[in-house]
Amino acid sequence: MDAANPLDLQELTRFLDAANKSTYANKDAAKAPSSRPRSDDYHFEQGNLTYHDTYFGGRDFIGGEIVYKSGTPVWGMNYYGYILDPATSEKEVYNFLRKALMQPHGSVIPVRGPSVHQEGGWLYRNAVDGELDRFGGAEEISLNGKSLYRATYHGGFID
Repeated sequence: MDAANPLDLQELTRFLDAANKSTYANKDAAKAPSSRPRSDDYHFEQGNLTYHDTYFGGRDFIGGEIVYKSGTPVWGMNYYGYILDPATSEKEVYNFLRKALMQPHGSVIPVRGPSVHQEGGWLYRNAVDGELDRFGGAEEISLNGKSLYRATYHGGFID
């Protein structure tokens, strides 16, 4: 932690891992009240850190996550995802996405899922460039070799 980054990267890593597994990725997580018209929101708190995720849409979606330390926004991420084929089941794709996001992130920063997660013919891939202080990435889901879903994301510390 330094003056420019009021949050230690290890502390942020642990917090994001807990927040992600307690919100959207967890199919049993309760949604928070909508913060804006027609938004879906999740909220998580631990100690003096607060996580808030707001997104819009369903099949195609856009959203953002913010981490607050003692009420001050210190870190954030924006994301946009979409299903490629109109015949693809939204429920099946997003159920598999949730499973992938619940997996240990391994050596990948904990902003989405691991580098790879596979179940049967389903395959999740995630590639990220950078560290939690400044990063960008993309994820994709395919079934039996056919791409069904893509998302991009980016974020880092905010001042």
